[in-house]
Amino acid sequence: MQNREWDAVVIGGGAAGLSAAQMLGRARRRTLAIDEGSPRNRFAAHVHAVLGHDGIDPQALLARGRDELDRYGVHVEKGAVADIRDEGAVLRLTRVDGTVDTARAVIIATGVRDELPSVAGLDELWGHSVLHCPYCHGFEVAGARLGVLATSALSIHQIELVRQWSAEVTAFTAAIEPLDETVRTRLRSRGIHIVDTPVTAVRAHDGALRAVQDAAGVAHEVDALFVAPSVVVDIAFADGLGLARHDEPGSPLAVDGRGATSHPRVWAAGNVAAPHGNVPVAMATGSMAGAAVNAALVDEDTEFTVAASARRRAVEWEQRYA
Repeated sequence: MQNREWDAVVIGGGAAGLSAAQMLGRARRRTLAIDEGSPRNRFAAHVHAVLGHDGIDPQALLARGRDELDRYGVHVEKGAVADIRDEGAVLRLTRVDGTVDTARAVIIATGVRDELPSVAGLDELWGHSVLHCPYCHGFEVAGARLGVLATSALSIHQIELVRQWSAEVTAFTAAIEPLDETVRTRLRSRGIHIVDTPVTAVRAHDGALRAVQDAAGVAHEVDALFVAPSVVVDIAFADGLGLARHDEPGSPLAVDGRGATSHPRVWAAGNVAAPHGNVPVAMATGSMAGAAVNAALVDEDTEFTVAASARRRAVEWEQRYA
């Protein structure tokens, strides 16, 4: 069993986690990033809306980030954290394989897990022609026949939003029926076709979506389908810390503008605190959390040296005048 000491440990090696680790590495902190290797966008072929890297493969972006971390002496290791314990001056992290690390600060950047509606064929097309964010993927399917599979009342906003990318939009609204007549009027005024029969399956050909089938057996031809999945924030490894959560879908971690959680040695970044943020948002929150952790450690270092200096002066005084 290994036992290592760090200034900071970042849990999660996605865009948020690597950005946090980069900031800490540049601050010359002994930093470890533990990555389970399952970023949220691993199903997509390209990342968009990342200035200077638009259209890059998500895995290539992370690989580039890991290479950059190596320059600053940041360690990146594959693994999963099973438990975090508060030991006062440090946090003790135990991994699934038994490896133990201690850190003065921890940044949680494990993201979220998307759970799709139970519709046959949906999972296989996720990230390709079954999509979530129109800002991330809408331009690539602009002008095509688009569908939106409603999953909650929030889907109304998604339906109206998708209309910006195409005049041919079909809204599958069974999950949120009965629609308020005001809402129905708004959708129809934009030429959005409403299907209130439950969706049972999606049909594909050569790996691309071709139609959405409803319970009546009708196949509605679409080229891409937008759907808002349920988000799961799975941080059972930190349950012992009693971190505050928001009363929102997925119960994301409650943080301030710097990523600080309710625990003085724990910060959070990325989708674990903001489930609807895209890659550049995750990167920004990671950088902010990394800088905030370094600032907190600087304060702690200063307090320690002030206290040590005071003790040293007391000893010298005692020795001189004893």
